[in-house]
Amino acid sequence: MPERRFTAEEVDRAVAALADDPDRFAHAQEIVQHAAPGLQRVLNEALHAGGWFGEAHESQITGAVGAEDPVAAVRTLVAEETRLGMLVGVAVGIELLSELNKEA
Repeated sequence: MPERRFTAEEVDRAVAALADDPDRFAHAQEIVQHAAPGLQRVLNEALHAGGWFGEAHESQITGAVGAEDPVAAVRTLVAEETRLGMLVGVAVGIELLSELNKEA
């Protein structure tokens, strides 16, 4: 089965559809809960491979703790890391869907 490419408009419509129907997530949550340990390993490997952890990460933590307002700096760092994890997680999810579609 050839890989399907999505337009920006298709992605925007899909995101809007998800926002309009939170009940859609029930089955997805069941799947993710089942697959969480394996997905966490994949996410960690992707983050490490992308250079998101290691020296750069440690430097960010040290900078946040030593900032003039460490609480605000740590909040910002947590928010940035959350966004990064979400983005990498979505990319992993898209590839997971691709693999599941190959089996169908």
